[in-house]
Amino acid sequence: MNRLITPIIMCLVAIAASAQQKADIIVSYEIKSRNWETDTISVKKMTLLANTHESKYFNDLSLWSDSMSSTPEGKKELQQIIMAACMTQTPGGGLSIDLRKGPVKNVYTYVFCNTTDNRLRYYDKFAGELCYYDEPMDEMQWEIRDSTANILGYECIAARTDYHGREWTAWFAPELPLPYGPWKFHGLPGMILKVEAVPGFELTATGIEKTDKTITPMYSPDGYQKVDRKKALVEDEYYMNNREAIIKAKHGDVQFNYNYADRPKYDALKYAPEPDYKNK
Repeated sequence: MNRLITPIIMCLVAIAASAQQKADIIVSYEIKSRNWETDTISVKKMTLLANTHESKYFNDLSLWSDSMSSTPEGKKELQQIIMAACMTQTPGGGLSIDLRKGPVKNVYTYVFCNTTDNRLRYYDKFAGELCYYDEPMDEMQWEIRDSTANILGYECIAARTDYHGREWTAWFAPELPLPYGPWKFHGLPGMILKVEAVPGFELTATGIEKTDKTITPMYSPDGYQKVDRKKALVEDEYYMNNREAIIKAKHGDVQFNYNYADRPKYDALKYAPEPDYKNK
């Protein structure tokens, strides 16, 4: 099935101008990174929609949740779905709520790339606030290496980049001539199917299919404030290391089910994908 994707993409390249709002390919990724609070590897699932000129990277549950929340009716329905999934009746006749049981959004990352205007737009939550920033796509420069790997049946070529304070190695598939990949990765002559960096960062494609899904714009973009990338990362680190005190100052005497004073401090050089904001 993989071998059918390449000729389809090659044909679509010729008519990309009339199909920029439609994706040509959908790629599923498994994202592994080290959790700073537990120092264990955490895993999440992400999706990439892409055509010749643009791409959108997101979490499926988050996209569904944001789609539902974009209208008053959908937001009400989403709340009802979550409550129905999370509420449990206790033996004493009361109700308990465990949000871990329901379809609750916990991934806020969206990445939009557009080669026509050379812009990458990044959405996420920083220091408890919804934010976005832009950066030029030519910030990411690659050196092609002579090593190869087979990923999902595609012969991939290695490339290396120093990006925002960390060295990354990627493997891209020339048979899939779209210059995108997971997270912010882009700019190689083929779809990026794997990226890794020390310590503990690994982004790997788990499935590839042709598609004609629409690359929809960001839901409720007015709910995000524009920020400077490095400043947002500095504030996010402060928030992570002082989260409980900040929450108590804002909401009063909130009780936590752990001793936050014993938690480790966030070490950007170990856990941040972009630790360059630590440079003085």
